Amino acid sequence: MLDIAEELHRWVEQGRDFALATVVAVGGSAPRPAGAALAVDADGTVVGSVSGGCVEAAVYELCRQALQDGDTVLERFGYSDEDAFAVGLTCGGVIDVLVAPVPAAAPARPALAAVLAAAARGGTAAVARIVSGPAELLGRALAVGADGSRTGGLGGGPELDRTAAAEARAFLDAGRTGTLRIGERGSRCGAPLTLLIESAVPAPRMIVFGAIDFASALARIGAFLGYHVTVCDARPVFVTRARFPDADEIVAEWPHEYLARTAVDARTVLCVLTHDAKFDVPLLRLALRLPVAYVGAMGSRRTHLDREARLREAGVSDLELSRLRSPIGLDLGARTPEETALSIAAEIVATRHGGTGTSLTGARTPIHHDVPAAPARRGGAVA
Repeated sequence: MLDIAEELHRWVEQGRDFALATVVAVGGSAPRPAGAALAVDADGTVVGSVSGGCVEAAVYELCRQALQDGDTVLERFGYSDEDAFAVGLTCGGVIDVLVAPVPAAAPARPALAAVLAAAARGGTAAVARIVSGPAELLGRALAVGADGSRTGGLGGGPELDRTAAAEARAFLDAGRTGTLRIGERGSRCGAPLTLLIESAVPAPRMIVFGAIDFASALARIGAFLGYHVTVCDARPVFVTRARFPDADEIVAEWPHEYLARTAVDARTVLCVLTHDAKFDVPLLRLALRLPVAYVGAMGSRRTHLDREARLREAGVSDLELSRLRSPIGLDLGARTPEETALSIAAEIVATRHGGTGTSLTGARTPIHHDVPAAPARRGGAVA
């Protein structure tokens, strides 16, 4: 749902009735992850996607029906060997889709409104929804803010709400979206209920050090992938808005000093493109000790060996050095700044999702990996 938060927030602000279809479980080579959503308003306007096109028409009709009869339904879509023309996923995967009406008076509306408002402004919040269990509880929602405040409720009593809120806070801390099975009254033993918990968190950070042509191309692709992009260089004449129009932030400061004072987290990626020892060594010495998702450094293999030796002299351990992606990027044969930026971005995506970086042609590895992650979404929400 949070992948279409901005549009849905406008619908809520306008008082529109709508039906919301959300992917709540996936299997096999499903095209969209849990949390992906499609919404239809009373006029038939549609926004979002649950399958990339395979079953959109059928889900659209389910939403229209939900608006008419007020019923919440859980529908499974998958490939049918018996009937190749049946509504299903041609990719061979399976998705479970919860379709719920969300009129202005719906019990879930306040909670959904709260988390959509937070996501639309790039804030932090989570929402837990019941996606399997007693029919009268399906679709009920509880929103949890960054400060622990709650909006709405799951309809199963205060203990269920307390347990769901605690679990939502844990998902929020990790920036995750996923499902969780708990007891109907909130106990952690027994599992008659399944919750879908979606987290809205600010866009993850990409910090690019070194104001060079490659950095400009990387800033563009970083913005495209939904990162909040910062370009940092110690030379003010080079780190300018004119040279980096796609960056959210430009900083003229010694890289290691900026990194020491700025906020990073487990989703932050650091790309060191300076390939100059006086910048690289103090910067990487700090970067490799931070709890970030990715640290990569540009340079030839000779530069890498020299840099590695200098880092060891500076006290960086072998374990810390094992985190360094250098030379940065995947082997795409890249030459231009744009191709090199694509190579770096591909390595970041592979690292985030547990990909191998090998060609899918002839491979027996899964197309979609199950590593828990918070995919970037520009504007704040993740799904």
